[in-house]
Amino acid sequence: MPKCPYCKQVVTLDKTHKEHADVSMPDGVEREVSGLIKKEIMYSCPHCDSILGFGFFFGGLLTHRP
Repeated sequence: MPKCPYCKQVVTLDKTHKEHADVSMPDGVEREVSGLIKKEIMYSCPHCDSILGFGFFFGGLLTHRP
């Protein structure tokens, strides 16, 4: 399992265990998406709120992706 490089706790890209009511599953990385045509994503740790990385893709009106 991947670990946050700052707090060393286990994280995953899946949904959080709060949404599944399963405490054995690790917390999911929080995603913040912004932009209309070029979608920019910021990934942060759910435990310590440290920024883990950035990403982008073209979406919205251009590709009909949310």
